[in-house]
Amino acid sequence: MLGRNCFKHYLGLLLSWPARRRPPVRPTATRYCEQVPADHDSAPASDETAPAEAPAEAEPRRELRFAYVPGVMPGKWIRRWEERMPDVPLHSFMADDAAQLSVLRDGSADLSFVRLPVDQEGLHVIPLYEEQPAVVAPKGHEITVFEDVDLADLAEENFLDIAEMGGPEMALQVVASGAGLVVMPMPMARHFNVKDTVARRLHGSEGTRIALAWPKDATDEVIEEFIGVVRGRTANSSRQPSAQQEKPKKAPKPDRRGKAGGAAAGGAKKVAQRYAPNPDKGRGRGSRKKGKP
Repeated sequence: MLGRNCFKHYLGLLLSWPARRRPPVRPTATRYCEQVPADHDSAPASDETAPAEAPAEAEPRRELRFAYVPGVMPGKWIRRWEERMPDVPLHSFMADDAAQLSVLRDGSADLSFVRLPVDQEGLHVIPLYEEQPAVVAPKGHEITVFEDVDLADLAEENFLDIAEMGGPEMALQVVASGAGLVVMPMPMARHFNVKDTVARRLHGSEGTRIALAWPKDATDEVIEEFIGVVRGRTANSSRQPSAQQEKPKKAPKPDRRGKAGGAAAGGAKKVAQRYAPNPDKGRGRGSRKKGKP
């Protein structure tokens, strides 16, 4: 009897025991999807996905090229250009007298220092300076003892033609051999300086002139700037393109009279001060008698 009661007691305890709690089920995060219309694929691409446009090609850098004949020394002009126009590279090369114009015709140079006379058709030509003529003779010649030679004193000498000799350098080689004398500009003779020759200043012979030439249809601000450098214009010259910039206008000078003293501001109007007339004015000296008032 006791055992049955104990069994019922334990069975009731088991039936009344609360059920085991399960952990709450947490909802899983779902990915948000927006409804997209059917024609979305045919829509144009946005700016972010659009292909980048190719960058525009940069303009070629401006350069200036000039040629010069033998005997011209352009060093001073190059130095001035580099000081004033450092952003425009300057290139120079030598051209003989036969090619002094062809470098302009074929576009090899923008300007050329030429030796006159030349064919000036289609060109601007500015004469610059005159060259001293010289006579070149072999060493040991009698002109060596002189500094200046007159052409009339060389009437019996044999003169060579530079063009027939194949140019100035070849002509000087022939002179060094003792075959004759040659007349050429002194700067040209000093430039080649052929061994076993001497050069002396020559009087009575027509001199040559150096000029600056460039095509008429190629003038621009850069060429105008170089022409000014060659002709000796200063950097502040009004004829230089680099100096032709609009200067800031000066501010008007302030009114030093002030507002308080002006008539428009209600101040008293200034009246010119008058002086009493001089009673002696217009009378001769000593015209007033002594003792009279």
